[in-house]
Amino acid sequence: MLEYRTYEQIERYLNGEMASEEAASFEALLRTDARLAGQVQEHKQLLQTMQKFGQRQSLRQKLNSIHAEMEAQHTPATPSGWKVFWNRHKQTVAVAASVSLLSVFGTLWSVQQLKAPVQQQTARYVELRREVERLKQTQTAIINGIQDATKPEAPRPAAFSGTGFAISDEGFLVTSSHVVEGADSVLIENEAGQKYKVTEVYRDQIHDLSILKITDPSFDRFGKLPYTFKTTETDLGEHVFTLGFPREDIVFGEGALSSLSGFEGDTTSYQISIPLNPGNSGGPLLDDKGNLIGVISGKQAGQEGAAFAVKSAYLLQMINELPETSGVQPLSLPKNNTLSGTNRPQQLKKLKDYVFVVKVYN
Repeated sequence: MLEYRTYEQIERYLNGEMASEEAASFEALLRTDARLAGQVQEHKQLLQTMQKFGQRQSLRQKLNSIHAEMEAQHTPATPSGWKVFWNRHKQTVAVAASVSLLSVFGTLWSVQQLKAPVQQQTARYVELRREVERLKQTQTAIINGIQDATKPEAPRPAAFSGTGFAISDEGFLVTSSHVVEGADSVLIENEAGQKYKVTEVYRDQIHDLSILKITDPSFDRFGKLPYTFKTTETDLGEHVFTLGFPREDIVFGEGALSSLSGFEGDTTSYQISIPLNPGNSGGPLLDDKGNLIGVISGKQAGQEGAAFAVKSAYLLQMINELPETSGVQPLSLPKNNTLSGTNRPQQLKKLKDYVFVVKVYN
């Protein structure tokens, strides 16, 4: 019932049926509720599609009417008859010809797209999970021959890796769900060398997010996290930065927020101008003041500096759903931002202990 009332409000807003005060209140809500803003955008696109469909149906009816009129002619039209017919229907016929040309070109484009390899269709968006290099280990094993049975077995190397960061001092972290997909076990490690075993407690595949929990008995607490979660949208052009693990040591990257929507207009994500590499998935995206504004998810192939991050509003929504879906107690989120007002090196020193490489074993 609540969902129905929400869509009723959206439709009244888009149709201009709200009073000025109600419309102003609704627009203020849109600026703070990213999920509602996404629903409004989706509904607007649906209405536009339906409107275009109605226009095509109307044109089809006009063409059918013209065709019926032509069929009703029992004798060939005289030149003067054609002139009258043309003067009466030339605008409709011109529109019909334009639609026909567009349809032909659209069909040719669609056929060309279908003929293209599947890789060309899916490679435009790249998930940033890093496959661990095993070639050197394999070559070493061949050179040394079969391992001496008297020696202890070497630790099994991770198959994939990404980045994750703490969201609560109680041992909860977040990463991209594609990073831990298919994992038998997951280990995290930060720049200081702290290692913990974790398990996935909740997954949101729609927004490509997973919440992990440290299960290692040696873990106590993280302590107070230095950043807070931003609940409103970040301004276009604002400076942003991230920390991640595209290799074994932590890497800093910075740029600007270049679009308020992500890949192909996805309103749940931002586009950012930070060069990223496999291994950055799941890393934190922060603004200049040290507020967490998103979670790194992927990039566009062939577009250097065109990367994407899921907005923090959807991470907060997922955290709020966690007690109902996973049976855990509500998380104690950070309330004080100690990164604000400090320079970038100081921010990174405080931040790096809470950012981890996520090692996936399968």
